[in-house]
Order: sequence, then C-alpha cells, then structure tokens
Amino acid sequence: MTNGEACVVIAGTHKGKAGTIEDRHVSKGGNVTITVRQADGSRFKTLERSVRPVNSG
Repeated sequence: MTNGEACVVIAGTHKGKAGTIEDRHVSKGGNVTITVRQADGSRFKTLERSVRPVNSG
C-alpha cells in the first residue's frame, strides 16, 4: 500500500470506515501502521493488516 491509495478498513475499531492512506510507518516491533484520512478531513491510525485497498474500476 502506498500514500494516496484509497482503502477501506475491514477489521478493528474503525471497521467500515474508508479514506485515503496518508502515512505508512513500520514500528520497532515490525507492525505496519497507517494514517487514514476520511472524506470529511478527519484522520485515524490503524494497522495495515486491518485495511483493504479499494479497486478503482
């Protein structure tokens, strides 16, 4: 997954929310976290494994 890619959250606290990926970070423990910005401008952080890319077509 890359910055600017559309995605939807499929698991966890933010399940069902969608937006675009802003920031991807790999923690010391190896977990990949991303920041997702929703259409209304709000942001949240979640694990990359909880997110699925949205196909544009």
